[in-house]
Amino acid sequence: MSSHVWCHGTKCHIPHTLDRVRGSKGSKVIRTRKVKQDKWNTGDRLSLYSYFCSLGCYNDFANANIERIVAIAPRTEPLETPINDPVKTKQEGWGGRTYYDTEITKKGVDTQSE
Repeated sequence: MSSHVWCHGTKCHIPHTLDRVRGSKGSKVIRTRKVKQDKWNTGDRLSLYSYFCSLGCYNDFANANIERIVAIAPRTEPLETPINDPVKTKQEGWGGRTYYDTEITKKGVDTQSE
């Protein structure tokens, strides 16, 4: 595997910043940034920073490709988490004002990571 990949942002090659300028005199270009591939952004810790140099580049890509991204795994049913009945407790706050604190707890043992 290569130690770098090119940022997948659709507009990464546009911003006028010195770290993107490449080429010899007379034929300069603004180039997409390289994204370093290391143990912190590959393998078990795969994240958006494995393929994008910034959150802005990720958002540009996601906004340009959202329909195709959702088509990969469309959601046809809502997700639900079983909970116990919420418990409301009356609390007394500053200046004698009362408010209600509502506690929501999951039913049973959580077997999936969040």
